[in-house]
Amino acid sequence: MSSVVRRRVDGWYRTAGGLRQASVRSRSTAAAVIVVAVALMIGAVALLLLLQRALITEVSDAAEGRVSDVARQVSSSGTAGLGRELAETTRASQLVQVIDPAGRIVAASSSRVDNTPLTDLRPPAGALLRAEVGEMPLLDDDHSFLIVAQGAAYQGTTYTVVVASSVETQRQTVATVAQYLAIGFPVLLIVVGIAGWLMIGQALRPVERIRSRVQGIGSRDLTERVPVPATRDEIARLAVTMNEMLDRLETGQATQRRFVADASHELRSPLATLTAALEVVGADTTGKAWRELGKVMETETERMRHLVEDLLLLAKADDTGIRMRSTDVDLDDLVEAEIHRLRSSKPELTVKSEVHPVRVTGDPDRLSQVLRNLVDNAARAAHSTVRLTTSEQNGAAIITVEDDGDGIPEADRLRVFERFVRLDTSRSRASGGSGLGLSIAREITRAHHGTITLTSSPTGGTTATVTLPPAVDVN
Repeated sequence: MSSVVRRRVDGWYRTAGGLRQASVRSRSTAAAVIVVAVALMIGAVALLLLLQRALITEVSDAAEGRVSDVARQVSSSGTAGLGRELAETTRASQLVQVIDPAGRIVAASSSRVDNTPLTDLRPPAGALLRAEVGEMPLLDDDHSFLIVAQGAAYQGTTYTVVVASSVETQRQTVATVAQYLAIGFPVLLIVVGIAGWLMIGQALRPVERIRSRVQGIGSRDLTERVPVPATRDEIARLAVTMNEMLDRLETGQATQRRFVADASHELRSPLATLTAALEVVGADTTGKAWRELGKVMETETERMRHLVEDLLLLAKADDTGIRMRSTDVDLDDLVEAEIHRLRSSKPELTVKSEVHPVRVTGDPDRLSQVLRNLVDNAARAAHSTVRLTTSEQNGAAIITVEDDGDGIPEADRLRVFERFVRLDTSRSRASGGSGLGLSIAREITRAHHGTITLTSSPTGGTTATVTLPPAVDVN
């Protein structure tokens, strides 16, 4: 049989199969770094694109302004002396040519461009055209240029004014910014990773304290509780929930231990009686003891059988719930049957009744068991009278079992529904009952989506009231 070994190593959980699963701290830190990296990448691309567009737009605007100035000058004064003026007024990043209709260069801002036209663009007078070129072999370099050409008319002749502006400086600026970003990004991501690791570790520290405390809590002692952080966040709610769960576990454990102790005590009494009777019968060779003790042994055996059945019923209720049949049940018939049984078994009691036809949907055997337990309790407690009634109120079926006994103090009316709880201080079985009747009645009533309550009766005793929902169509 294979077993899986899980060890915690530096924030990782390693399984025997070689798989590794990152801890919450590692995954959260990685997620933070990835999110920041993606955001920075998108922001950097947008920044570079916007910066490049802004710089190229600036160069284009400057070129258009320059070509317009030269074109106006050509239109008003012609080209005489224009070459010298262009050489003096043109910036280093620009080249200017004035081309006549025959394609000859009549003026240029630099001797490098006074022989061959920079472009084939020939716009009409007043029109402006643009072009971009990568390499210009006529020059000494291969920088990228932005070409702007505008037509200018002078004395019937249309000249072409060309301005070539280098954009290499702008592209170098963008490249420099990209280099700085490429250097800064890893540093920034490292800082984000370290800060995220520390901050997440600080946030998860209460969780680790909770885990350590829970790990140290054993099944033998459930009195310890996990520390609750002073914050009101999810971790604080988790700690409160863990403590509430431990409260329930402690209560359930105490109930289970008390249940086992009480069950052992209840079974010990009939077992002791049977053991003593068997010893007497075994020592008697005449058979007289068997005839005298047989009835006692039969009674104790029957008592043990009922007790074991009750315990099994309650165990099923705790585990998967009591399974119920679903059929139409006439409660008045069940109550009448209990009345006849009580009158025959307890002739010394006066049994009164007020039974009206009432129908519910449920398990007739289980509902009969509820009635029997309540009637038996009332018969044991009554001084002289037991009263049973059935009625219907607001569509719900009502059954009451009333006695004229000493009654149950109000403070104990909920406690008596607990298992093995009896209000008599002795453990004698002289009065009958094991302390499970009301517990079983409550579980069965709950399974029928009903309620059972105890109140004081007008005669000074106790009134048990069972409320069940109305009948439904089970077909």
